[in-house]
Amino acid sequence: MNQLTATPGTGTALPAVDWSLWSTTARIVLTDASALAEARRVADALLDEVERAVSRFRPDSEVMLLAASGASEADLSQVLTEYLSEALYAARWTDGAVDPTVGNTLSDLGYDRDLTAARTHLAQLQLDLSGPRPVARVRRTPGWQSLTLTGNHLSLPAGLVIDLGATAKAVAADRCAAAIAARFGCGVLVSLGGDIATAGTGPESGWLIEVRDTAEDPGTALNLPSGAAVATSSTVRRTWRHGDTERHHILDPQTARPAESPWRSVTVVAHTCAVANAASTATIAKGATGADWLRTHDLPARLVDRDRRVHHLGGWQEENAA
Repeated sequence: MNQLTATPGTGTALPAVDWSLWSTTARIVLTDASALAEARRVADALLDEVERAVSRFRPDSEVMLLAASGASEADLSQVLTEYLSEALYAARWTDGAVDPTVGNTLSDLGYDRDLTAARTHLAQLQLDLSGPRPVARVRRTPGWQSLTLTGNHLSLPAGLVIDLGATAKAVAADRCAAAIAARFGCGVLVSLGGDIATAGTGPESGWLIEVRDTAEDPGTALNLPSGAAVATSSTVRRTWRHGDTERHHILDPQTARPAESPWRSVTVVAHTCAVANAASTATIAKGATGADWLRTHDLPARLVDRDRRVHHLGGWQEENAA
């Protein structure tokens, strides 16, 4: 996870607001304190639209109503069209490693509700011998190429639960940062669960970010230039126990199981959070070949292996104690 220390190089604190969102923490940091309250309102409005369109954990969201309808064709809202377009771009770019058709598979593996609620529910099933056991049958992913989006018209396998969890948070961070910077003319950083996007003119020495996945992992300080973004994908944060097996949320679409990766976490810097997040997620989803794939894209990246050793690709900054 990427944590913002909210200071420019001088160590002066910048105005910030934090709140709980989507089983994680959101943060906005500005270079202009007077715009902070209004910036939060801009973000809230945008994020509410996103949740109502793409959440797998709201039965009244657009993706869940579409799945429940059993339709094989539908005209989508503008918001879902835009976020699904981003997800399909990520799928093409990553050769299918980041796949928006894994929703049913994630549900079969026990991740069918907010993660905190899912953990509680599965733990209760384990204790209640008279109740249903965790589902053993796991459906294969139909694959991103089973989706055809033409304008706002979507063709899809009937009953498919579209899952935009691998892309929507990062895209939302990009869009929140851009909207706030355009409206208030200041430097802005938006962090949604550690997916960080920046816009406008930030601190002269860059935004100071602590890159550390868990308290037990090695950390480093990153100076992120204005307009850049950073994202971390992890196999150790979003986890739950399904039956006798510990699961994590990054699936290998080819096996319909959590990816067997040599990496605990992967952090990538890119020009957008959407690209950074797609790259970090794909590197884990691709397993043993992930680092070779990431190397071909020449993005600054920091990979932490299972023994917590740090590896750099693409000219990542020298390690600085966080």
